Amino acid sequence: MKLSPLLAALVMTSSVAAAADKPAAPAAVPADPIAKKGKLLFSDDFESATPAKAWHKVVPTFTVEGGVLKGTQTRDKEVPAADGKPAVTAHAAVFGLDVPTKDSVVEVKMKFDGATLMDVEFDDRKFTGSHYGHLCRAQVKPTGVTLVDERDGTQNEEIKAMKADPAKKAEVAARMKGKVVTFPFATKLEAGKWYTVVVETVGDEMRVTVDGKPAGFLKSSGIGHATKSKIELGVAGKDGLFDDIKVWEAEPAKQ
Repeated sequence: MKLSPLLAALVMTSSVAAAADKPAAPAAVPADPIAKKGKLLFSDDFESATPAKAWHKVVPTFTVEGGVLKGTQTRDKEVPAADGKPAVTAHAAVFGLDVPTKDSVVEVKMKFDGATLMDVEFDDRKFTGSHYGHLCRAQVKPTGVTLVDERDGTQNEEIKAMKADPAKKAEVAARMKGKVVTFPFATKLEAGKWYTVVVETVGDEMRVTVDGKPAGFLKSSGIGHATKSKIELGVAGKDGLFDDIKVWEAEPAKQ
């Protein structure tokens, strides 16, 4: 059926609008490492029942059992303030590691044993421009990898304040563009199986591999924060196991 010029124009306009609403496809994951390993800064195989001094509790609950670090989300319900006690918000379990880095390679084994999400996070508690000094993170789910720029995106204090104003919805969307990207797995990760996850951060780029296969990549300004004072491991759900973590300082693979 031949369309009238007016109807054809309307169809074309609608198609363009629909295409504009779709999120941009994630950039391809570099096939080769973006980071060159330098000095080994930290390693832990969790064979000791007492965590190394660099570890500390952030959000309950983590335990060392049978030579592995087990995270279990116990703050899984919203509890309103009552009887003089403050409200409690649901939050993933988080274990902190005081190993300062700028550019780094973090390698850790992960096993899903009921958890819905496990991640490697980078923070700078002295930085006040984002909530709790959150900078960036790599989230691993059974279905895929999500990379997040928190400093200039999801946890940015200015953006969080702007979200309360409906008139700034478009401005928020513009500032959030490219700050979060998800890469689905071709095959879902299996529960009860160990996977080796490597997170490289160099400059404003982050790359993730799972069992040596490229799994995610993000280039965003917040990743380039010069002082990553803390690395944290997170677990949402019950349970997530970590083992054999190693942290190297790094430099760009290509100078």
